Amino acid sequence: MHLRGVVLPDGQERDVWVRDGRLRFSPVEDAPTLVTEGFLVPGLVDAHCHPGIGVSGPATVDEAISQALVDRDAGTLLIRDCGQPIDARPLQAREDLPRIIRAGRHLALPKRYVPGLGLELDSPDDLPAAVAEQAADGDGWVKLVGDWIDRSVGDLAPLWPDDVLAEAVKVAHEAGARVTAHVFGEDALPGLINAGIDCLEHGTGLSPDQLAELARRGTALVPTLINIENFPGIAEKAGKYPAYAAHMRALHAGVGDMVAEAMSAGVPVYAGSDAGGMVAHGRVVDEIEALWRAGMSRTDALAAASWAAREWLGHDSLTDGAPADVLVYDRDPREDLSVLRHPRHILLRGKLIR
Repeated sequence: MHLRGVVLPDGQERDVWVRDGRLRFSPVEDAPTLVTEGFLVPGLVDAHCHPGIGVSGPATVDEAISQALVDRDAGTLLIRDCGQPIDARPLQAREDLPRIIRAGRHLALPKRYVPGLGLELDSPDDLPAAVAEQAADGDGWVKLVGDWIDRSVGDLAPLWPDDVLAEAVKVAHEAGARVTAHVFGEDALPGLINAGIDCLEHGTGLSPDQLAELARRGTALVPTLINIENFPGIAEKAGKYPAYAAHMRALHAGVGDMVAEAMSAGVPVYAGSDAGGMVAHGRVVDEIEALWRAGMSRTDALAAASWAAREWLGHDSLTDGAPADVLVYDRDPREDLSVLRHPRHILLRGKLIR
């Protein structure tokens, strides 16, 4: 195929060819022209997505395939699964589904996470060995549950001692894997940050000082803003635990200021919808728009779900020889993010999806 348009992020109008599933910047003889004008955008990235989690818990493989197709049709062509209760390899084997970076199973303790989703370790001391297993089995990421409600205290509380966290992150790094963690509240954050964790999911309890430290370390944040919108509803159902309910409401109220402070501090922030369970699939554009409302420029919000996220995850954008994962839009999404909802064409692995 041949395409001509404004290529993002450079913003230069140029001719691009597709051959053998890859982009070429030199002419390909007899290639039919698909578009002669428009905007060519690297496929969107959902950096926190769960094709494999349904509203009632683990999904079947067929259900996960349907979820991934919804994500694809919304423009998401690269997914970091960020913890799965099922084996996502069958999804990776399909040419018509987004590329998936597997993070393996959530690592948790008994009764300290959503039932059925994670591996429940017998003891916190088992974490380093479990991390080693998940690092060996995944695609370069390991997912920890950093905090969750502890019903014995009636509020959010950390799962892991600081020394165990430090050893677990060291084990992952020695295996060439990065570590991320689910964390809502404040108390688990010092141990996670000091352990050298690579990314935080949600991070609603982060303080300005901690955000400055994340920026210094280069630790990423995936705030999943459209999932945080569920906090008031979670609080409403937590009548037996009033301290937890009040805490969740306070975290929800402060998340906009936290994300704005993260951006101001220079923390790398990326878009993740947390699709699966409480959030429907195909909503990455909602997350991009939420990042913009929190203070990102439109260009930076798009980058957080496209070329910047791709670089962070080790995937190419629209460069010569890169895989041809391309979205074509009639108008410039840097001027109006709603344009992202209506791609004229989707190319995945060089094949025209639509």
